[in-house]
Amino acid sequence: MVFLAVLRRLPLGANTPGCGFTRPASLAGLRCADSRRLKEAYRRRGRCSVAAMAASKWVEEDKRRLLHVVYRVGDMDATIDYYKKCFGMQLLRYRDIKEEKYTNAFLGYGNERTHFVTELTYNYGVDSYDLGEGFGHFGIQLPDVYKAVGDIKTAGGKVSRDAGPVKGGTTVIAFVEDPTGYKWELIQKPEKRDDPMCQVMLRVGDLEKSIKYYKEALGMQLLRTRENPEYKYTLAFMGYGPEDSSPVMELTYNWGKESYTKGNAYGQIAVSTKDVYKTAEDIKAAGWELTREAGPVPGIGTKICATVDPDGWKTVFVDEEDFLKELVEAESQA
Repeated sequence: MVFLAVLRRLPLGANTPGCGFTRPASLAGLRCADSRRLKEAYRRRGRCSVAAMAASKWVEEDKRRLLHVVYRVGDMDATIDYYKKCFGMQLLRYRDIKEEKYTNAFLGYGNERTHFVTELTYNYGVDSYDLGEGFGHFGIQLPDVYKAVGDIKTAGGKVSRDAGPVKGGTTVIAFVEDPTGYKWELIQKPEKRDDPMCQVMLRVGDLEKSIKYYKEALGMQLLRTRENPEYKYTLAFMGYGPEDSSPVMELTYNWGKESYTKGNAYGQIAVSTKDVYKTAEDIKAAGWELTREAGPVPGIGTKICATVDPDGWKTVFVDEEDFLKELVEAESQA
């Protein structure tokens, strides 16, 4: 009878949370076989809860951080030059994977051991990409956006939105486009960050579901939300540390917009993990799917696993020890 009592508390036709059981349109439709199914479903739910608790404990031990954001460019040399001149970034390392026919360049504001950086990918012979509707922008925090915009114009950069207060607020921002067309938001804040690279903005079709994914599958924290009724959008900021000192994912939900074209330009974010195999198992235990099982990358050897959010945005977990070996090898060859 306890299972009937539980079932009565659900709306007619509703799914039993976490169990995959649907309440029939009337309780008269609950047969003995249904009762057995419900009991088994609750036993499964209990096992899932234990797995979720174990996953949460692992995230705390794992001490994850955002490593880099990966995207494709049509002209590697022009993009490297632009980021140096317009954004003041450094070229941190470069690799050419001839057997896979692509090159990578890592640019940012400091050592990859502590900074969030860009990983540019150039695929041999491909000189243009479709950015789609879903990708938003990358963010750089600066103490003086007006000055930065002037310097970018002098350097020949493309400013698509001049410096000024954000609509409905007081924060000074500007937008700049790079040679491939990616938008970069310059955000003015008086405090100087050790790492100016501060965010990646992506548009999502179901904010609640996305927040759940970034918490459960990626182990991120919901740092804050912001709703703008005038312009009909809601923002959620997710990350592994405080927003004033750590990079974040800015998820944007435009009211009533449920899907976006992705294009083929933006790639993924990369996140560190101390054990890529354990992280992969925890993602599955939390009820989310892997798009790539844990294992080494061809031509590089670094172990990774991959997963996508409800909108198809990809995240790659990178074995921390292998990542540090990459850096040591690159430094030895410099």
